[in-house]
Amino acid sequence: MSSTPEKSQVFPISPTQGSQRDKKLTSLRASITELETQARQIEDQVAEVHAKLKNDPSDTVKRHIRLLHEYNEIKDIGQGLMGLIADTRGVRQVDVQKEFGVGVKD
Repeated sequence: MSSTPEKSQVFPISPTQGSQRDKKLTSLRASITELETQARQIEDQVAEVHAKLKNDPSDTVKRHIRLLHEYNEIKDIGQGLMGLIADTRGVRQVDVQKEFGVGVKD
């Protein structure tokens, strides 16, 4: 026979050990309940934030792309006009851009 106890063998526990175990179980159950409540609150907050979003994210991206295309078209027209002004005056386009307050990176 081996000196290690078999799995089916029951070890007696003292009333103090049982009381401590019961306290731990009660504490763990209370913690679980509290964490479940917190999880529900966070899920509610996430749902609330999603409800506050004005548009679907893909719609927002499409709108931004459309606005960027419009901006680029307007910018190209502006640069073309400044190029015409520069040609008419016989100066560099950079000088005309500076005159109109347009930076090199704009």
